[in-house]
Amino acid sequence: MPGSKAADSDHVEFTVNKDVTSHTAGRIPSFMVGMTEEEKEKMEKKLVRKIDARLLIMIVVMYILNYLDRNNIASAKLAGLDKDLNLKGNQYQIVVSILFVGYLLMQVPSNMILNKFGKPSIYLPGCMFAWGTISAATATTRSFGGLLACRFILGFVEAAYFPGCLYLLSAWYTRKELGKRTALLYSGSLLSGAFSGLIAAGITNGLAGAQGIAAWRWLFIIEGVITVFVALLAAFIIPDLPRTTSWLTDQEKEFAAWRLEADIGEEDWVDSQHQSMFHGAKLAFTDYKTWLLLGAIYGCTSAGAVTTFFPIVMAGLGKGTVDTLLLTTPPYLIGTIVVLINAWHADKTGERFLHIALPPVVAIVAFIIPLANTSFAAQYVAMCLMIGGIYAGYVVLLGYVSNVLPRPASKRAAALALINCLSNVCQIYTPYLYPDSASPRFVAAFSHNLALLAMTICFATIIRIVLGRLNKQLDNEEGLDIDISGVQPNENEEHGLPGRAVTRGFRFLL
Repeated sequence: MPGSKAADSDHVEFTVNKDVTSHTAGRIPSFMVGMTEEEKEKMEKKLVRKIDARLLIMIVVMYILNYLDRNNIASAKLAGLDKDLNLKGNQYQIVVSILFVGYLLMQVPSNMILNKFGKPSIYLPGCMFAWGTISAATATTRSFGGLLACRFILGFVEAAYFPGCLYLLSAWYTRKELGKRTALLYSGSLLSGAFSGLIAAGITNGLAGAQGIAAWRWLFIIEGVITVFVALLAAFIIPDLPRTTSWLTDQEKEFAAWRLEADIGEEDWVDSQHQSMFHGAKLAFTDYKTWLLLGAIYGCTSAGAVTTFFPIVMAGLGKGTVDTLLLTTPPYLIGTIVVLINAWHADKTGERFLHIALPPVVAIVAFIIPLANTSFAAQYVAMCLMIGGIYAGYVVLLGYVSNVLPRPASKRAAALALINCLSNVCQIYTPYLYPDSASPRFVAAFSHNLALLAMTICFATIIRIVLGRLNKQLDNEEGLDIDISGVQPNENEEHGLPGRAVTRGFRFLL
């Protein structure tokens, strides 16, 4: 509740109890003094709806196109890319994996730059415009070398988007709102898998040879041009950060920033002058929780590499090219529904561990089935289970990064990029697990996926134990007279706790 300090000050200080809701912590804006809880709740709902309408819809559309432009290489192969460019041996696998070299190199620097300047409305659409142009230009390639160059540059530019979006979401939403928003963002990649098959089937069936251009070239042209158009729209829609978004009123800006401070007990992004890129990176690198989260996410990402080759895996079921592309759609739609339900329930209950550890069990079963049974029905059922099993826990984990490493903002930005970057190292070598000769069982790939999903479950269990112990430690220290004005916040950050927040009732979600 508000304290007795003068109402004409910018903020009023007040205390928090760990069992009270998050909006009783930190500093309350002066215009909110005297507001009832019902009035605050009404104001909050109005603000969240406004941000959802401008942010969520746009970033999901952008991510659909991000994934389409990245993964249309598999559909292009089915449409004759490898034959037209005379790819030999493992050249196709090299083309697929080279994208992730550029993708890995740029992620951490990109998020550090985004956090420093606080202008995602310019930065993210600008990167999107660039990757759409490169994707369309891929249609002009005439050799393995040209295709290789396009894919490398594409990965370098696309690297900014996903970790940048994760950071942008964490800069607007509280911990209990973030899970389902992260799931909605990632549903863009899953929906792109569904749409990719439909789009590729339509282009392959309807535009093959049109204007003397091969179907796979039309695929790159059409998807690249659409991406460029959406990028131009996005620049006028995507918000910046709570304190720098021009289409919010001054009160809305202040309230949006206060929500985040109240949720954690510590201020988030203030301005570019307060952002130290290298200090944030140091905190992320030296916090052992970063590496535990990486271990859990790496398992999901490695197993999820199967989606890059889904049309190729599906082709092993013995159907024609168009039928194969169409068959890829239902597994992605089922997976999207499962991912959204799991994330919604995680936010509703506030529970994290079971929502992370149980879906990989379903995915393990899904990979065992095709190893044991090669019938069409059994393998297709397994593929319908794979997507949801792999990604339902994965998206909760992605949101969990911002829960576990919330402050300072520069640390969170670096950690999100670092984890996403290193978890995608697997994309460099996994293409070699899916040669055409391994169809239809893909024994090496599916066995690898089983092991990595088991690793996710192990790391999720360790994270649950570690955070539970930290919460007990914070319970034991509550009530002690700790000086938060000087060294203490820095000491907390160095030991993996969010600065001043530990003295204001912060606890990790379990």
